[in-house]
Amino acid sequence: MNERDSLVTKDERTHVLSSQSAREQVEHTADRIRDELLLTLGELERRRERVMDVRYQASQHQGLLIGMGIAAVTLVGVGVGIGVWRARHRDQLLARKRRMALQRAWHHPDRLATRTEHSPLSVELGRKLVVIFGSALATAVAKNAVQGLVPSRGAAPAKK
Repeated sequence: MNERDSLVTKDERTHVLSSQSAREQVEHTADRIRDELLLTLGELERRRERVMDVRYQASQHQGLLIGMGIAAVTLVGVGVGIGVWRARHRDQLLARKRRMALQRAWHHPDRLATRTEHSPLSVELGRKLVVIFGSALATAVAKNAVQGLVPSRGAAPAKK
């Protein structure tokens, strides 16, 4: 009986030791995962700071910024050039517009203020009907496309 008690005691000790080692192993794994998570969060914080840092972004995209600056200066220069050209040639442009107005008045004295020709009523109605039909068709196509992309509110998800 003495031998049996010693066996039970060894089994209990083994069980206690194995549960302590299992607990230590779980704690060690949890500590390792926690450390990895903290490293990941630190890296995400570093990246967030870099994304929001204007000086860092400017240094990383220096070539693009220079190109955009050159393009902006070029566009301003072209705009100023066109303005200067129009100011110098304003008399010529005005004379051309007056000649065109006189030609239009000579050929169509009933249309002095407009440039478009008046179409017959049937042509105007036909054009308006085509526009109405086209917009209704485009609306229906867009509505069907949206309904296909967005699930309806009344539909319940399929159960397995």
